[in-house]
Amino acid sequence: MGIRPGARLRRPARAAICVTLSALALGAVAASASASTVAGDDRTHEAIFVGNNWDGTADVIIPRSHGRYETVAEIDIIPDIQERLTEILTDPVRLGYFLAIQQLIGEGHNQYVDDMYTSPDGRLLIVSRPSLADVVAIRLRTGGIAWRFPVAGQRSDHMALSPDGRQVAVSASTGNVVHILDVRTGEEVDQFPSGDSPHENTYSKDGERLYHASIGQVYTPLDQPLVDSTKGERVFEVVDTDGYDVIDTIDMGEKLEEAGYPDMSSAVRPMALSPNERKVYFQVSFFHGFAEYSFKRDGVTRVKELPNLVPDMPREQYLLDSAHHGIAMDGRGRTLCVAGTMDDYVAMVSRRSFDYKLLKNLGTKPYWSTTSRDGRRCYVSWSGTDSLSVISYRTGKEIAHIPVGDHPQRVRTGDVRSSWLRAQRG
Repeated sequence: MGIRPGARLRRPARAAICVTLSALALGAVAASASASTVAGDDRTHEAIFVGNNWDGTADVIIPRSHGRYETVAEIDIIPDIQERLTEILTDPVRLGYFLAIQQLIGEGHNQYVDDMYTSPDGRLLIVSRPSLADVVAIRLRTGGIAWRFPVAGQRSDHMALSPDGRQVAVSASTGNVVHILDVRTGEEVDQFPSGDSPHENTYSKDGERLYHASIGQVYTPLDQPLVDSTKGERVFEVVDTDGYDVIDTIDMGEKLEEAGYPDMSSAVRPMALSPNERKVYFQVSFFHGFAEYSFKRDGVTRVKELPNLVPDMPREQYLLDSAHHGIAMDGRGRTLCVAGTMDDYVAMVSRRSFDYKLLKNLGTKPYWSTTSRDGRRCYVSWSGTDSLSVISYRTGKEIAHIPVGDHPQRVRTGDVRSSWLRAQRG
């Protein structure tokens, strides 16, 4: 049915498909309930979804009492892979981009799962699939595809779910637009333009604004400050969701320079809004740390440099230009949880003082951080060692370490239904 309870699901055949495709080309995402009753006793329950990019799967983990976590299923995100590969093989342009994404962005692997969100009723899992240049909705009950939306261009990327759960924004990397899709039907309801390589999307709490950033050509070898302009247009946009009009465009590189930090990239990576949404904390390409920007002052107010544990590593070896990739904030807005991707650490940083604590030796290549629904824990994916850390914001310590699939990247909290959860537990 596309879903297996509990145990790992490996796909040797899928690896063979990739090898075959490359050869042909050379030749021619008792539970801690967030609980609203939806139908009888079929409630929705909080779940953690971990997208395993290279596996093409998503682990579903249920938070339980006393710091325990239960992996209940692994979802197949690419049940239609044979159909998609057939399309790619018969389209030279698509095939060229497919292989370029594999080699230049996927570290030699196909990218099958980037971002994911569940529908509010816990019935659908909406996933962006970069190598397949689309967004799909997976029916959790059956594992089948409810709808599919091919994005503009050749690659899909980061997404955001509107607070009301009705719309999802998805970045089209090579199409330089952000699509706004109806969660229920997959139909496009709007779109807005971006710079080169649209990337991160974050909605305001009231859903009236969407904060978006493009990161430029991160896969080129031209990574030194003197040739930074070759990365293309990198902008931070504030979008009015009543019509999805871009109402402000900010060059964060210029704002950093005005604040006394020249020669820093304009490429905004992951971001976290303060509780009152007056400030945004963001990472930029090549920088080991993050910056604080005030919307009221229209300027960068503070920059925090965190330890660079790879000082001898050339910038060209940074993973898609990102020194750090992942930043989240606790529910009270007191602590930031920073994924030090190239440094193999997590930094727990006081938002007030910028004092920090490093958590090391937990894994390699941390790729994302997400705050739990109750705001008390940070979930960090370790893409190099295929695991998930659960870290307490209060103590700054890891309270659980969970094995997941191959190359976990995005981690999101979502909802599943009681009936589905019972079925997975048997």
